[in-house]
Parts: sequence; C-alpha cells; structure tokens
Amino acid sequence: MQRRTFIASLSAVALSGTLWQNAALASSVVAGESPYGPLGAPDANGVALPAGFSSRVVARSGHSVGGVLWHPAPDGGACFADGTGWIYVSNSEIPLFGGASAIKFRADGSIERAYRILSNTNLNCAGGRTPWNTWLSCEEIFRGKVYETDPYGVRSSQQRPAMGKFKHEAAACDPDHKVVYLTEDEDDGCFYRFVPNVWGDLADGRLEVFCTDDVWRPVPDPTPGVFQTQTRHQVSAARHFDGGEGCHYADGICYFTAKGDRRVWAYDAARQTVTAIYDGTGTLDGVDNITGTQGGDLYVAEDGGNMEINIITPDRVVAPIMRLDGQSESEITGPAFSPDGTRLYFSSQRGTSGERAGTGGITYEITGPFRH
Repeated sequence: MQRRTFIASLSAVALSGTLWQNAALASSVVAGESPYGPLGAPDANGVALPAGFSSRVVARSGHSVGGVLWHPAPDGGACFADGTGWIYVSNSEIPLFGGASAIKFRADGSIERAYRILSNTNLNCAGGRTPWNTWLSCEEIFRGKVYETDPYGVRSSQQRPAMGKFKHEAAACDPDHKVVYLTEDEDDGCFYRFVPNVWGDLADGRLEVFCTDDVWRPVPDPTPGVFQTQTRHQVSAARHFDGGEGCHYADGICYFTAKGDRRVWAYDAARQTVTAIYDGTGTLDGVDNITGTQGGDLYVAEDGGNMEINIITPDRVVAPIMRLDGQSESEITGPAFSPDGTRLYFSSQRGTSGERAGTGGITYEITGPFRH
C-alpha cells in the first residue's frame, strides 16, 4: 500500500483518554440529557435532529452519485482527509459482489466524484481505517477475510490472510501498542488483536485472542480450513462475546460493541482488562457501529431499536442525537466524521424498503455544531 503523509483529522485524533480510562473502571453510563438538546420533529429526509443541525442525502443504492452507481447495503465507513476536501468510504454488505466504494467531497461539501475501491468480495460489513490512511474492509462470512484498500483509488486492494479467516466485523488500529483489534460477529465470538511483524505492514504477523484471565494468547491456526477447528474455538481459555460489532480505539482504550450482549465494552490496553461501560440500560438498543471525537464523546449506531445514533459522553451519560423515522426494518451503519468534525456521515442500510438485499440503502450527512 502506498503510504501518504498523515493529515491529522478529527476521526484520527485520540479521544480524551484520561476521562475514559477512569470511566471505564467506574459504573456504567446512564440515560440523561444530550449536550445538543432534545430531538425535534423529523425533517424532509425523515431525520429527527436537535436544533441547529441539518441533514442531506448524499447517495442512494442503485442511483448514480459522482459518476458511479452507489452500492447496495451500505455498511461500515470512515473519512479520510484529501487536500482541501475529504473522502467517505463505505462497505457493501451483499454476497459475492460486496466490496467498497468512496465519495470524494470538495472543500465546500459538494461531491466531486465517486469510485469503487474493492470489488467481488463477500458481505463486507465493517472494518477500520489505519494511521497510514488505508481502509480495512472486513468480510462477515464463514472464514471471511480482511482486505486492505486505498481510499484514494490509486493502489489495488490487498488480502491480509495473516489477520485471520473468520466472521470478521470491525477493526481498530492501536498505534500506541502497534496492534490491530478485531471483532467477530458470532454468538460465541472472540476479541482478537493482530500484531504485525512491522507496524504499517499487515502482510505478516501474529493473531492473538483475549482470554478469560485477561491474557492474550496466540491463535494456533489463523487460517483454518472448512472442516478444521475455527479460530474462536482453538484456545480453550478464550473469552467469548455475543455478536461482536463496532470497534474504535483512542488513547489507550479500545471500545467495541456486542449486539447480543447489548453492551459497549472498553478494553484498557495498559491494564489489559475489559469492562462494560454500557450495559443495555438506557436509550441505546441494538448496539452496532461506533466512532468517537477528540473531546471524548462516543457515537454508537443502532441496528434496529428505534433507529438512533446515541452519544455516550465521558461523564457517562447516554442520549440520542439523531433518529430515522419510518425505517424500522433497517439498521444504521458507518458513522464517521469529516476531518473538521462538522459533518457526520452514516447510512441506513435498507432504508424505507427494509429489503435484506439493501437495494433501498441511503447514505446521509448531518451538519451541525458537534462538540470537538
């Protein structure tokens, strides 16, 4: 992969870890008032927002955007700085023809062009951005793979089998400890970390699994065959999580969600402990994709529930900051902030149609006075 000069952006800057490192060891979050105020009535796009915020639709599945047809079932996403503009990358969670696409925005927010960065892969669900500005696109299938892609559309994608073959969900890079955390969407899924031989090169390295005694142990065979013991069952002491989903790292803490557990977990890399910071008691349901901001706020998208994105503040308050009306058969995917932190992108995977094929997918942009 071509390395590009790192441009600091809100989505790449660490969270306020001193707040969350203490919060991760304290009691779970509780429902409270949003720092942005209550949600208003749905706008013309069916999006309920606090005062001062607005929405627009930037892409629809099967419709032309920036010169290409936007893919079905948009899922995990991330933003990348690009000169005076930025790029939003989005996965496609459909079989055989999944992959990922990118939309390039100009400095004023208008769309310059769109293009494919990965094609002919399976059920690309979530993933994660890297510090060297590539996108890890993860297949959520039996013995699924991780593909490292170029958001700028210059270099071809690369399969990364050393990162394991299992039902991948999300990935989060930890530049402080030079590892990549990985979640697994199984009802007895594991929490993994990949330790590359050389940081910045994911071609070779060691896959490890987090265990019940708070120890990381190597997975003996990261690429098992169909009839061989799968990764999550190879280490008897492995700790299991029900339905691993989103994953986000910042300043010593890796936050990941488990939909079946209805929890947001926090892995403290220094203490090597996993603690639930949200235990399902509050306004957040169907915990799924997760992202964060420099100031320490987490944003968690719902798969189902009442189709909200909820904020979790460093002082352990959870509250909705957005709701989609009339889309109860869909899920919210791919939340990611633009480099300046004023725009939040996400998708409704199945939109108002609710079709599993995702042909009604809608990708949105929210603009407003987000806390930095």
